[in-house]
Amino acid sequence: MTSVSVSYEVRRQLNTLRSLGGYKSVNEVLLDLIRHQRMARMDGSLELLRERAKATADVDVDHLVERLNLAPFRV
Repeated sequence: MTSVSVSYEVRRQLNTLRSLGGYKSVNEVLLDLIRHQRMARMDGSLELLRERAKATADVDVDHLVERLNLAPFRV
């Protein structure tokens, strides 16, 4: 992992998180925080995909075909 210079206060907070969470190292704490953040972001993306899939499922196909027949190009 890349070495980063941090303040004493940040080191103290990271070590507190490490000891309270039962982690063996600060690296494990940071990796777990990153993993949780990525999972939360993916959950948000998944919810957006579900909403879009539902909106697509609610489209009236007959109306869509009728509108495509009015298109100025061949469908």
